[in-house]
Amino acid sequence: MLVVEDERTIAESVATRLRAEGFTVEIAGDGPSAVDRFRTWQPDLVVLDVMLPGFDGLEVCRRIQGDRPVPVLMLTARDDETDLLVGLAVGADDYLTKPFSMRELAARVHVLLRRVERAAAGGPATLTVGDVEINQAERRVLRDGVEVHLTPTEFDLLVHLAGRPRAVLPRERLLADVWGWAEGAGTRTVDSHVKALRRKLGADLIRTVHGVGYALEAQP
Repeated sequence: MLVVEDERTIAESVATRLRAEGFTVEIAGDGPSAVDRFRTWQPDLVVLDVMLPGFDGLEVCRRIQGDRPVPVLMLTARDDETDLLVGLAVGADDYLTKPFSMRELAARVHVLLRRVERAAAGGPATLTVGDVEINQAERRVLRDGVEVHLTPTEFDLLVHLAGRPRAVLPRERLLADVWGWAEGAGTRTVDSHVKALRRKLGADLIRTVHGVGYALEAQP
C-alpha cells in the first residue's frame, strides 16, 4: 500500500495505522516520487493527498490510473469541493476530508479492498449488455470490440448496473451496494462515476431517472 502525503506527521500516522492493520506500507512525499514508486512497487491501494509538491494528487491519480486500475482513497481539505469532484473524475474511488480519524481511514481502506475482491470472485465470468462485454475475471471491458480502461470503482459500478439491465437503481442503493456506505450523503460520488462511465463508454449507455437514480440501457 502506498501513502502519498507531504506532511510527514500525517504520513507516518497513516502508515502506522495501516501497518497495524496488517498492510505493508511505503510513503511518498511528492507527486513525481509517488508515480515512480507506484510503477516500481505496484501497490494494491493508494492513499493520496490532493496538495503535493512537484505536481498535485489529481495529476498523480491521472497518471497511475493510466498505468493500471488501482483503488485510490483521496485525502482532501474540507472545503475543496472542486478538487473532490475532479479527483473522482480522474479515477479516485473514495475520499476523506481532513481532519479524519485513523479508524475511519482504516475502515474505508478495508471496504475498498473487499469490494475489489468481491467483484473479482462473484458473478458470471462475462456479462454482455448490448455491445458492451465485461470480463469479470480479468476486470476488462470492451465496447464494440474496443477495450476501455476503467478505474476499479467505475468497473464495479458498471458490473452492478449490468447485472440488472434496464432496472432503475436509486443512488442510495448504489452507494450501499457498490461503495458500502450506509448513509446516502455521498450521492454526488455516484453522479461523478456515472459521468466518467458515460465519457468512456458513450453517453447513451446509462439512463438517468431524475430524482431516483440510473439504469443501464442495452443498445442494439
